[in-house]
Amino acid sequence: MNDVRRPHANRILVIIPAYQEEETIGEVVRNVYRHVPDASVVVVNDGSLDRTEEAARAAGAVVLTLPYNLGIGAAMQTGYRYADEEGFAIAIQVDGDGQHLPSEIPILLEELGRGTDLAIGARFLGRGDYDPPFLRKLGIRFFSFAVSTLVGRRFYDTTSGFRAANRRVIESFSRYYPYDYPEPEAILILSRAGFAVREVPARIQEREGGRSSITLRKSVYYLLKVFLALAVGRFRAPPD
Repeated sequence: MNDVRRPHANRILVIIPAYQEEETIGEVVRNVYRHVPDASVVVVNDGSLDRTEEAARAAGAVVLTLPYNLGIGAAMQTGYRYADEEGFAIAIQVDGDGQHLPSEIPILLEELGRGTDLAIGARFLGRGDYDPPFLRKLGIRFFSFAVSTLVGRRFYDTTSGFRAANRRVIESFSRYYPYDYPEPEAILILSRAGFAVREVPARIQEREGGRSSITLRKSVYYLLKVFLALAVGRFRAPPD
């Protein structure tokens, strides 16, 4: 990464955080190039022990490899710092497990074009038939209710990791980004700082390979930890 920020001829960067995704990451990268041919792709390899890095490089992505598994927050901040330092105008988060559909990226870009700072692909706004397991659905509803209450505006899918950020958000997230299970807290932070955060309907599919790292024990841990982070974030000074 360079120290001097510069305008980038290729304005769109797709950030794919990946941990142990050798089965899917190559096809995810190829699908991004297929549907958004003008985009650049960076895969943040979060300390994977399998062939995630090799598969991502073979598919044509830039790969940033973290020394060990630091979690989604650190992986995404690494991606945002890369986007900031390389001068990208737009950064799009896409998961490495194949659940997010690159064909839906233009919907996020259209929303940014309307003046939105962070566009979130929401799974429960009338497109697609995504039906998560009961405990996950309960957690999604809980966080959506908590964030909506704290922000004072209704959100339906605060845990969605399919989102697009403009340059202002890239610069903010390159300086600070929440850790562990950061998506709900990120909405709270941006909303309190006066950024325009909006949801748009988006489809999702079941993961194409591997298995989720979120176990029942981790789900309970994240539920409590993120709720505490939201409560603290309510009083934290917003980013500059």
